[in-house]
Amino acid sequence: MSAAILVDVTRCTGCERCAVACTDASQRDPVAAEADRATTRDGLSANRWCTVVAAEKGRFARKSCMHCLEPSCVSACLVGSLQKTAEGPVVYDPDKCIGCRYCMLACPFGVPRYEWSQVAPFMRKCDMCADRLGRGERPACVEACPHDVLAFGSREELLERAHSLIRNAPGRYLHHVWGETELGGTSVLYISDVDLAALGWPGSDAAAIPDLTEPVIEKTPLLGGTVLAGVWGLSAIIRRRQRLMSSSDANGATQDPEEDGHRD
Repeated sequence: MSAAILVDVTRCTGCERCAVACTDASQRDPVAAEADRATTRDGLSANRWCTVVAAEKGRFARKSCMHCLEPSCVSACLVGSLQKTAEGPVVYDPDKCIGCRYCMLACPFGVPRYEWSQVAPFMRKCDMCADRLGRGERPACVEACPHDVLAFGSREELLERAHSLIRNAPGRYLHHVWGETELGGTSVLYISDVDLAALGWPGSDAAAIPDLTEPVIEKTPLLGGTVLAGVWGLSAIIRRRQRLMSSSDANGATQDPEEDGHRD
Protein backbone atom coordinates (compact mmCIF):
# COMPACT_ATOMS: atom_id res chain seq x y z
CA MET A 1 0.00 0.00 0.00
CA SER A 2 1.81 3.09 -1.28
CA ALA A 3 1.72 6.06 1.12
CA ALA A 4 0.30 9.37 -0.11
CA ILE A 5 -0.83 12.82 1.02
CA LEU A 6 -4.15 14.44 0.11
CA VAL A 7 -4.24 18.24 0.06
CA ASP A 8 -7.62 19.98 0.44
CA VAL A 9 -6.96 23.44 -0.99
CA THR A 10 -10.34 24.76 0.19
CA ARG A 11 -9.13 24.48 3.79
CA CYS A 12 -5.68 26.06 3.42
CA THR A 13 -5.15 29.49 5.01
CA GLY A 14 -1.53 29.92 3.89
CA CYS A 15 -0.19 29.79 7.46
CA GLU A 16 2.88 27.83 6.29
CA ARG A 17 3.16 25.75 9.45
CA CYS A 18 3.71 22.80 7.12
CA ALA A 19 6.79 24.53 5.69
CA VAL A 20 8.17 25.39 9.12
CA ALA A 21 7.68 21.80 10.32
CA CYS A 22 9.39 20.49 7.18
CA THR A 23 12.42 22.73 7.72
CA ASP A 24 12.68 21.55 11.31
CA ALA A 25 12.25 17.84 10.45
CA SER A 26 14.80 18.01 7.62
CA GLN A 27 17.27 19.87 9.88
CA ARG A 28 17.72 22.74 7.46
CA ASP A 29 18.76 26.27 8.43
CA PRO A 30 15.51 28.08 9.37
CA VAL A 31 17.02 31.52 8.78
CA ALA A 32 18.15 30.59 5.27
CA ALA A 33 14.83 28.88 4.62
CA GLU A 34 12.91 32.00 5.55
CA ALA A 35 15.18 34.16 3.38
CA ASP A 36 14.70 31.81 0.44
CA ARG A 37 10.93 32.15 0.69
CA ALA A 38 11.18 35.72 -0.56
CA THR A 39 13.98 35.32 -3.09
CA THR A 40 13.09 32.14 -5.01
CA ARG A 41 10.32 32.02 -7.62
CA ASP A 42 8.09 29.65 -5.64
CA GLY A 43 9.65 29.59 -2.17
CA LEU A 44 11.40 26.24 -2.65
CA SER A 45 15.16 25.95 -2.23
CA ALA A 46 17.86 23.62 -0.95
CA ASN A 47 16.97 24.91 2.53
CA ARG A 48 13.20 24.96 2.06
CA TRP A 49 11.61 21.75 0.77
CA CYS A 50 7.98 22.69 1.34
CA THR A 51 6.23 25.96 0.60
CA VAL A 52 2.80 27.48 0.08
CA VAL A 53 2.02 29.23 -3.19
CA ALA A 54 -0.87 31.48 -4.14
CA ALA A 55 -3.47 29.88 -6.39
CA GLU A 56 -6.50 31.53 -7.99
CA LYS A 57 -9.15 33.59 -6.19
CA GLY A 58 -7.21 34.00 -2.96
CA ARG A 59 -6.59 30.29 -2.46
CA PHE A 60 -3.30 28.81 -1.23
CA ALA A 61 -1.75 25.47 -2.05
CA ARG A 62 1.10 23.53 -0.47
CA LYS A 63 3.93 22.67 -2.87
CA SER A 64 6.74 20.16 -2.46
CA CYS A 65 7.88 16.99 -4.22
CA MET A 66 4.87 15.23 -5.76
CA HIS A 67 6.48 11.76 -5.39
CA CYS A 68 5.31 10.68 -8.83
CA LEU A 69 4.43 7.05 -9.45
CA GLU A 70 6.65 7.19 -12.54
CA PRO A 71 9.19 9.81 -11.43
CA SER A 72 11.00 11.71 -14.16
CA CYS A 73 13.86 12.51 -11.76
CA VAL A 74 14.47 8.79 -11.18
CA SER A 75 14.31 8.13 -14.91
CA ALA A 76 16.81 10.93 -15.61
CA CYS A 77 19.33 10.02 -12.89
CA LEU A 78 22.36 8.32 -14.44
CA VAL A 79 23.72 6.76 -11.25
CA GLY A 80 20.64 5.70 -9.28
CA SER A 81 20.89 8.34 -6.57
CA LEU A 82 17.11 8.84 -6.80
CA GLN A 83 14.75 5.91 -6.23
CA LYS A 84 10.99 5.45 -5.94
CA THR A 85 10.42 3.27 -2.88
CA ALA A 86 7.64 0.71 -2.53
CA GLU A 87 6.35 2.72 0.43
CA GLY A 88 5.68 5.75 -1.79
CA PRO A 89 8.42 8.39 -1.27
CA VAL A 90 11.01 9.26 -3.90
CA VAL A 91 14.27 9.28 -1.91
CA TYR A 92 17.74 10.62 -2.63
CA ASP A 93 21.15 9.10 -1.85
CA PRO A 94 23.81 11.86 -1.90
CA ASP A 95 26.62 9.29 -1.78
CA LYS A 96 25.77 8.25 -5.34
CA CYS A 97 25.09 11.71 -6.75
CA ILE A 98 27.56 13.05 -9.37
CA GLY A 99 26.01 16.52 -9.51
CA CYS A 100 24.78 16.32 -13.12
CA ARG A 101 21.47 18.00 -12.16
CA TYR A 102 19.52 16.03 -14.77
CA CYS A 103 16.82 15.56 -12.12
CA MET A 104 16.30 19.32 -11.97
CA LEU A 105 15.84 19.50 -15.72
CA ALA A 106 13.55 16.47 -15.86
CA CYS A 107 11.09 17.34 -13.08
CA PRO A 108 7.90 18.80 -14.63
CA PHE A 109 7.15 20.63 -11.39
CA GLY A 110 10.60 22.18 -10.95
CA VAL A 111 10.99 20.75 -7.45
CA PRO A 112 14.63 19.53 -6.98
CA ARG A 113 16.99 22.31 -5.90
CA TYR A 114 20.79 22.48 -5.81
CA GLU A 115 23.06 23.73 -3.03
CA TRP A 116 24.76 26.33 -5.21
CA SER A 117 26.45 28.08 -2.27
CA GLN A 118 28.09 24.93 -0.87
CA VAL A 119 31.65 23.79 -1.59
CA ALA A 120 30.42 20.19 -1.87
CA PRO A 121 26.85 20.71 -3.10
CA PHE A 122 24.01 18.19 -3.22
CA MET A 123 20.52 18.16 -4.67
CA ARG A 124 17.78 18.61 -2.07
CA LYS A 125 14.03 17.96 -2.01
CA CYS A 126 11.21 16.60 0.15
CA ASP A 127 11.41 12.85 0.82
CA MET A 128 7.97 12.65 2.47
CA CYS A 129 9.78 12.17 5.79
CA ALA A 130 10.78 8.64 4.78
CA ASP A 131 12.61 8.16 8.08
CA ARG A 132 9.46 9.08 10.04
CA LEU A 133 7.38 6.69 7.93
CA GLY A 134 9.86 3.95 8.81
CA ARG A 135 9.06 4.59 12.48
CA GLY A 136 5.32 4.43 11.87
CA GLU A 137 4.89 8.23 12.09
CA ARG A 138 3.20 10.65 9.72
CA PRO A 139 5.10 13.27 7.69
CA ALA A 140 5.96 16.37 9.71
CA CYS A 141 3.90 18.67 7.48
CA VAL A 142 0.77 16.56 8.00
CA GLU A 143 1.15 16.56 11.78
CA ALA A 144 1.78 20.32 11.88
CA CYS A 145 -1.26 21.43 9.85
CA PRO A 146 -3.85 23.00 12.19
CA HIS A 147 -6.67 23.14 9.63
CA ASP A 148 -6.95 19.52 8.43
CA VAL A 149 -5.68 20.52 5.00
CA LEU A 150 -3.42 17.48 4.78
CA ALA A 151 -4.47 13.85 5.13
CA PHE A 152 -2.04 10.94 5.15
CA GLY A 153 -2.71 7.33 4.25
CA SER A 154 -2.53 4.85 1.42
CA ARG A 155 -2.99 6.27 -2.07
CA GLU A 156 -5.98 4.02 -2.70
CA GLU A 157 -7.73 5.18 0.48
CA LEU A 158 -7.03 8.84 -0.20
CA LEU A 159 -8.31 8.62 -3.77
CA GLU A 160 -11.52 7.07 -2.44
CA ARG A 161 -11.76 9.82 0.18
CA ALA A 162 -11.13 12.56 -2.41
CA HIS A 163 -13.87 11.29 -4.73
CA SER A 164 -16.24 10.88 -1.78
CA LEU A 165 -15.69 14.51 -0.72
CA ILE A 166 -16.29 15.74 -4.26
CA ARG A 167 -19.38 13.57 -4.64
CA ASN A 168 -20.90 14.62 -1.30
CA ALA A 169 -20.15 18.33 -1.72
CA PRO A 170 -20.33 19.02 -5.46
CA GLY A 171 -20.59 22.77 -4.94
CA ARG A 172 -17.43 22.89 -2.83
CA TYR A 173 -14.94 21.28 -5.21
CA LEU A 174 -14.13 21.08 -8.88
CA HIS A 175 -14.82 17.58 -10.17
CA HIS A 176 -11.15 16.64 -10.43
CA VAL A 177 -8.45 15.02 -8.31
CA TRP A 178 -5.07 16.45 -9.27
CA GLY A 179 -2.43 13.73 -9.33
CA GLU A 180 -4.78 10.83 -9.97
CA THR A 181 -3.72 10.45 -13.62
CA GLU A 182 -1.45 13.32 -14.60
CA LEU A 183 2.07 12.24 -15.61
CA GLY A 184 1.26 8.66 -14.65
CA GLY A 185 -0.11 9.68 -11.24
CA THR A 186 1.47 11.16 -8.11
CA SER A 187 1.61 10.30 -4.42
CA VAL A 188 0.58 13.85 -3.47
CA LEU A 189 -3.05 14.43 -4.46
CA TYR A 190 -5.12 17.63 -4.50
CA ILE A 191 -8.77 18.59 -4.43
CA SER A 192 -9.71 22.21 -4.93
CA ASP A 193 -12.38 24.70 -5.94
CA VAL A 194 -9.96 26.60 -8.20
CA ASP A 195 -7.53 25.58 -10.93
CA LEU A 196 -4.06 24.62 -9.70
CA ALA A 197 -1.99 25.75 -12.67
CA ALA A 198 0.16 27.73 -10.21
CA LEU A 199 1.63 24.41 -9.05
CA GLY A 200 2.68 23.52 -12.58
CA TRP A 201 0.12 20.78 -13.24
CA PRO A 202 0.04 19.70 -16.89
CA GLY A 203 -3.03 18.57 -18.80
CA SER A 204 -4.68 15.30 -17.79
CA ASP A 205 -3.60 13.75 -21.10
CA ALA A 206 0.12 14.50 -20.57
CA ALA A 207 2.45 11.55 -21.04
CA ALA A 208 4.37 10.03 -18.15
CA ILE A 209 7.72 11.82 -18.13
CA PRO A 210 9.88 8.65 -18.30
CA ASP A 211 8.43 8.12 -21.78
CA LEU A 212 10.10 11.40 -22.72
CA THR A 213 13.30 11.30 -20.68
CA GLU A 214 14.44 7.71 -21.17
CA PRO A 215 15.19 8.06 -24.91
CA VAL A 216 17.40 11.04 -24.10
CA ILE A 217 19.15 9.30 -21.22
CA GLU A 218 19.80 6.25 -23.40
CA LYS A 219 21.68 8.52 -25.82
CA THR A 220 23.82 10.05 -23.05
CA PRO A 221 26.76 7.61 -23.43
CA LEU A 222 26.82 8.26 -27.20
CA LEU A 223 26.59 12.01 -26.72
CA GLY A 224 29.27 11.90 -24.03
CA GLY A 225 31.57 9.84 -26.26
CA THR A 226 31.05 12.24 -29.16
CA VAL A 227 31.88 15.24 -26.99
CA LEU A 228 34.96 13.47 -25.57
CA ALA A 229 36.18 12.60 -29.08
CA GLY A 230 35.67 16.19 -30.17
CA VAL A 231 37.62 17.54 -27.20
CA TRP A 232 40.44 15.04 -27.80
CA GLY A 233 40.61 16.00 -31.50
CA LEU A 234 40.70 19.71 -30.71
CA SER A 235 43.41 19.12 -28.13
CA ALA A 236 45.48 17.17 -30.70
CA ILE A 237 45.20 20.00 -33.23
CA ILE A 238 46.27 22.58 -30.65
CA ARG A 239 49.25 20.47 -29.55
CA ARG A 240 50.36 20.00 -33.19
CA ARG A 241 50.21 23.75 -33.85
CA GLN A 242 52.21 24.43 -30.71
CA ARG A 243 54.91 21.96 -31.83
CA LEU A 244 55.09 23.59 -35.28
CA MET A 245 55.39 27.04 -33.76
CA SER A 246 58.12 25.89 -31.38
CA SER A 247 60.02 24.25 -34.25
CA SER A 248 59.73 27.42 -36.38
CA ASP A 249 60.98 29.60 -33.53
CA ALA A 250 63.96 27.28 -32.94
CA ASN A 251 64.94 27.31 -36.65
CA GLY A 252 64.72 31.07 -36.78
CA ALA A 253 66.96 31.43 -33.75
CA THR A 254 69.74 29.28 -35.31
CA GLN A 255 69.68 31.13 -38.64
CA ASP A 256 69.94 34.67 -37.28
CA PRO A 257 73.77 34.69 -36.64
CA GLU A 258 74.55 33.44 -40.19
CA GLU A 259 72.31 36.05 -41.71
CA ASP A 260 74.10 38.75 -39.64
CA GLY A 261 77.47 37.46 -40.93
CA HIS A 262 76.46 37.70 -44.59
CA ARG A 263 75.31 41.26 -44.03
CA ASP A 264 78.74 42.18 -42.60
